[in-house]
Amino acid sequence: MSWELLFWLLALCVLILSLVQLLRFLRADADLTLLWAEWQGRRPEWELTDMVVWVTGASSGIGEELAVQLSKLGGSLVLSARRAQELERVKRRCLENSNLKEKDILVLPLDLTDTSSHEAATKAVLQEFGKIDILVNNGGRSQRSLVLETNLDVFKELINLNYLGTVSLTKCVLPHMIERKQGKIVTVNSVAGIASVSLSSGYCASKHALRGFFNALQGELMEYPGITFCNVYPGPVQSDVVKNALTEELAKPNKSIDQSYKMPTSRCVRLMLISMANDLKEVWISDHPVLLGAYLWQYMPTWALWLTSRLGKKRIQNFKNGLDPDLPYKFWKTKTD
Repeated sequence: MSWELLFWLLALCVLILSLVQLLRFLRADADLTLLWAEWQGRRPEWELTDMVVWVTGASSGIGEELAVQLSKLGGSLVLSARRAQELERVKRRCLENSNLKEKDILVLPLDLTDTSSHEAATKAVLQEFGKIDILVNNGGRSQRSLVLETNLDVFKELINLNYLGTVSLTKCVLPHMIERKQGKIVTVNSVAGIASVSLSSGYCASKHALRGFFNALQGELMEYPGITFCNVYPGPVQSDVVKNALTEELAKPNKSIDQSYKMPTSRCVRLMLISMANDLKEVWISDHPVLLGAYLWQYMPTWALWLTSRLGKKRIQNFKNGLDPDLPYKFWKTKTD
């Protein structure tokens, strides 16, 4: 075989591999590393059994679905959020869909903004189950309002809840994990923690803060390889996150908007469990075009900022007209599906 023929064969292989990767990306609903782990990696059914998992924000949405899927893997669950009645409902759902018993699920109401209560809550979990294998920082709220119209108290609430509350609880749990030299800290961030969007300035700020904090924390705990971190960045997902979003005033509710066109919560949570089973450090979970936007913000931020600014005008226009700001995304999903 001549060197020239070998060169052309290698070039053909590179071209074919590039086309395969491009096709994979166009069909992706998560980053390619995560999708590879889904295909060839470790299964949650192998890695996440018989563990004590503490889930905040467990009363609805991603937190609720995560509790249900975790319950099917066995182990013990701690369900936390502010709404005790909703937590009891989630507990019943977990018991109905798994082999867990009453004693395996602890309902522990918790206000993330009340940082003075976090130490006692951590002790309550340890007293009940003796250990905490996984902490899932999922609690938080979104935002739908313009900066100039938003009361400063809204920004304070978003930072106190999404950022400081998560930091506080993590600091309470970490000494226990350091003592055992093992544990997982899973933090549900958002694509908004990578790519800022209009109408969610305070929310984006809190999520960017989380990204910076946990990336720095991982560097500080390198001497404890048994303690792993997984930062999850979901895009639009079917949940109550928009319904419960803060507006320009703390006491003003947001209107309910159809979320059925977004990624099913069950799919998002399944990918989260795969991330946890494979100890992935950072994962992006979203359909296109939001997933493409995350890649643009990561690798071409100048172009991403220009594009986001242009798209933001349409979001603001829809918002001012009383429409769903995510209508362009809805149109894309309807067209592609």
